[in-house]
Amino acid sequence: MTDYQVCTIFSSDARSVKQTETLLLSEGIKKDKNLDYTCGIYDGENRIVATGSCFANTLRCLAVDKDHQGEGLLNKIVSHLVSYQYAKGNTHLFLYTKCSTEKFFRDLGFHPVVKIDGYLVFMENSRSGFADYLNLLEKESGSGDNSGKNRDAAAIVMNANPFTKGHLYLIETAAKAHATLHLFMVSEDASLFPYKIRKKLIIAGTRHLNNIIYHDCGDYIVSNTTFPSYFQKDKADVIEGHARLDTAIFIKIASRLSITHRYAGEEPFSMVTGVYNRIMGTELPKAGISFHIIPRLESNGTVISASTVREAIRSGNRRILEEMLPQTTLDFLAGEEALPVIKHIREQDSVVHY
Repeated sequence: MTDYQVCTIFSSDARSVKQTETLLLSEGIKKDKNLDYTCGIYDGENRIVATGSCFANTLRCLAVDKDHQGEGLLNKIVSHLVSYQYAKGNTHLFLYTKCSTEKFFRDLGFHPVVKIDGYLVFMENSRSGFADYLNLLEKESGSGDNSGKNRDAAAIVMNANPFTKGHLYLIETAAKAHATLHLFMVSEDASLFPYKIRKKLIIAGTRHLNNIIYHDCGDYIVSNTTFPSYFQKDKADVIEGHARLDTAIFIKIASRLSITHRYAGEEPFSMVTGVYNRIMGTELPKAGISFHIIPRLESNGTVISASTVREAIRSGNRRILEEMLPQTTLDFLAGEEALPVIKHIREQDSVVHY
């Protein structure tokens, strides 16, 4: 038997990159555009017969040539990628796989978080990872003893890059209509405003509301793990797949926290968020969750948008900022802590959310 070795495949190696793409297609897998490391195994004729990749703390694009299946090659690929991730300090790992290969990855120590029949299984290498996250959410909600169950609860998932009067209007609308509002804050640091600042501005701008429970999204809601298309440009079908995955995870969270309503802002500009809203509008009611799309707040006939605000920061348009931002966000932008963020925004070619 050939002593197969796992090799790094560099993006500059056009021949090997093309071979990995061909191998993936032969196994019915579309190459993910969001990859930051790829490896492969070559046979004696210098052909790639197994491959796998990573993006952030996820394993992706795993495939073995049909003529070499059963030789333990995928095990070698996964072991290599896990070692690569551990060397980077990533110990909580995730992967997407076809439903037909779920059992194989179970045997390698991965556990299913959600399964979307006919599409994929989303798995993690922690037996209790998602369960621990659900327990944390319950603890934050004060409902570990069931005191928060069977209440009129709603949810919003919010990036707030940065926090605008539009975000405030959406939150106030949901908070007024329900006894409890779970506010999930996108904690992935992939936005122009760092999460530490976005969280600070959300909480400061909503401190007058006493029925909000704040949660970090972590790896499980709108993150580079579950929804990379939110941060990266992708094709519509890829965005839809990620949106379905994220929605399926939210449904499990909603079940644990007895959330029966979800709110989102109307999305006339961002294709990604528009697709996400469409998927939620279809899937959430099937799970008994009412989905509410709230029309965007306007200022002087213009829809309030975080993208417009970022563009105003880049161009120095103070009038737009005063029209679209609550005082708490304006106060932040006037302080020293905002200077690095403003500088970073002004260095960008585009600040519009895809």
